Amino acid sequence: MCNQSVGLIQRAVEAAGISTVSITLIEDITKKVKPPRALSVPYGFGHPLGEPNNPELQHAIIAEALSLLENEEAPPILKSSRR
Repeated sequence: MCNQSVGLIQRAVEAAGISTVSITLIEDITKKVKPPRALSVPYGFGHPLGEPNNPELQHAIIAEALSLLENEEAPPILKSSRR
């Protein structure tokens, strides 16, 4: 699914009162679409949670993304992962 479509769907879901967060691989497009909350990761297509067979890294990325739901800032929130 394209980053742009996901961001637009996120905004619609949020308008219905459901909080969302996404993980993005293309930060430039995400900045243009402005989804409510997104975590930008430095990995390539097919590996949004990092290298295969590294559950510790994958869990850390998921936890980092979910932590955006606790962020007190007003959306849109775009954070770059340092992992």
